[in-house]
Amino acid sequence: MSPNFKKRQKKRIKKLTIKFQQLISALSEREIPETVIFSINEEIDKVNQTQSEQIFTAQLSKSYRSILKIAEKQLNLYAKDHYRNMWLALGLTAFGILFGFAISAAADHYGLIGVGLPIGFGISKGIGTKKDKEAFEHGRQLNVEM
Repeated sequence: MSPNFKKRQKKRIKKLTIKFQQLISALSEREIPETVIFSINEEIDKVNQTQSEQIFTAQLSKSYRSILKIAEKQLNLYAKDHYRNMWLALGLTAFGILFGFAISAAADHYGLIGVGLPIGFGISKGIGTKKDKEAFEHGRQLNVEM
């Protein structure tokens, strides 16, 4: 392994560790039922039990996503831009392709299907941003990134 790879790996581990700690800190500021705390602690234990750096990085990422899912499903708490990212995928596929197909069919030129993607992007970004703002206003948004 080259020295650059090891340096990048250590940088990545540090970045993921900080992100993980921020998530735990954001959750600790909330009132959380004991059953949820138990589930979160199980994920933390999985991270603490890993031995090698490569496995540690993978486990840290996996546990981060698992804890975010627990927070979403059981506590109704979401990371920043959760809805924007979710609606972006939905908007590009549902709205974008639909509008692109409608425009290309109306123009009788099916090379225009891609024109609908920016339309779907705009619609979905607007909807997702609005829902993120509502989550923030209702106190359901964690101060962490996805």
